[in-house]
Amino acid sequence: MRTLSVGQLRVQSVRYGDGRVAYTIFDSVRGVHGGAERYLGGYACSGSDRTYAYLLVDHLRWLEHEGLTPEDVGFGDLERYMGAIGAKVAGPYGRPWRVGKRPYGNDALRGAAACLKGFYLKQAELGVNTELVASLKLHRMPTQRDRDRSLLGHLQRSMQANPLAPKSVRRRHKKMLPDGARAVLLDEVNSLRDRLVVEWLSDGGFRAGEMCGLHLCDLHLREEAACGECRGPHAHVCHRDGLVNGARAKTKWEWELRDGVIHGGLIKRVSPAMVHAYFDYLTLEYPRGASHGMLLVQQHGPGRGLPWAPEGARKMLRRAGRRAGLGLIKPHMFRHTWASAVLEAADGNLAIVRDAGGWASTEVVDEIYAHVDVNDPVFHDALLATWGELR
Repeated sequence: MRTLSVGQLRVQSVRYGDGRVAYTIFDSVRGVHGGAERYLGGYACSGSDRTYAYLLVDHLRWLEHEGLTPEDVGFGDLERYMGAIGAKVAGPYGRPWRVGKRPYGNDALRGAAACLKGFYLKQAELGVNTELVASLKLHRMPTQRDRDRSLLGHLQRSMQANPLAPKSVRRRHKKMLPDGARAVLLDEVNSLRDRLVVEWLSDGGFRAGEMCGLHLCDLHLREEAACGECRGPHAHVCHRDGLVNGARAKTKWEWELRDGVIHGGLIKRVSPAMVHAYFDYLTLEYPRGASHGMLLVQQHGPGRGLPWAPEGARKMLRRAGRRAGLGLIKPHMFRHTWASAVLEAADGNLAIVRDAGGWASTEVVDEIYAHVDVNDPVFHDALLATWGELR
C-alpha cells in the first residue's frame, strides 16, 4: 500500500574537486532520486541544473502529496499540477498546494513546464511511462518571431510545442527604478560599500551575482590597462564556480589569468563615479586582513570580513528603499534602467546594448527594451554622460 511521505525530498548540491557545483535531488530514505539524477545530469554544472532541480523537487513533492509516482502520473495530473502552482487550467486542482506561498509568475510557469516535459521525455527514453510521450510531443506552426530567431527560419514548417506551458506574455515595460532613486538611495545607505553597490549597479548594469562575484584582480580601473582589451577603465566579469558566498555570473564567457592579468570574460566599462566609489571603499573600509581577494565583504556579525553574498546586497537595497520611501528596490531594476539609457545613448543600436550587458542576442534586447524612445532627452543624464562617446 502506498503511503505519503512529504518533505523527505530536497535539492542537494554536489561540489567537485575543480570547484564546479552541480545539483541533484536527494531522498532522505532512498538516497539519490534516480529519475531526477538522470535528467539533471544532462545539465550538470551548466547553470540550468540548479533552477531545474528546484522546479523538479516541488513537482516530486506534489506527486507524493497526491499519492502518485512518475511511473503512473498522467497528462491530466500534470495539468492539475500546473494549475496548483499558478497556471490557468480548467477544472479542479485537487488538494491545496504551496499553501501560504505566492503562485508562480508567467516566466516561472514556462520554466516549470519545460522542466516537466524534459523530465518525462527522459523517463520515456528509459521505458518509464511511455504513454505520456504522445501528449507531450506536440508541434505548432512557427511565428514570425520564431523565424527571425533562426538562421534558416524561413525554411521552418513546424516547431515543437509544450502543451503544459502558459501563453507567452510579452512585457514591453520592465520594472525600473523610480525617478531620482539613485540620489535618494545614496543618501540612505550606511556605508561606503553600500554606496559602491548603488553606484556600480546604476552605471555598470551588473547583476547581483556578478557584483558579489567580482575579485580585485578583475578590476582594471585605469586607462590602457595591461589586458589591452579596453582603452578605458573596465571590469572583467568572470564566471567562477564554487565561490564561498554562492555568487555566480550568469554569462560564461571564456577568461584566463595570464602573467598575473585577467583576460577575457564579459567586459564592463566603468564610469568615473564608479572609480571614485571604489577607491573610497578600498582605502577607508576594506579590511586589511582579507586574503580572499573579493571586492565586497561582510561588515558585521560573525562573518565580518568574509565575502558578501548576493542575498546580503538584495536585503541592503530593500532596507534602503523602505527607509527612503521608494518601496521595494531590487538589483535588477538598476539593470533595466541602465540598459534603457544605454540604448538611448547608442541611438537604438541593439548590438551595442547586447554586448555591453551580456545578453544572448539582440532579439532579447529588442523584446525587453524596444519601448525606449531614443529621441527622448529625459533619460538619466548621468548614465548618458558615461555612454555619450558611443554617439
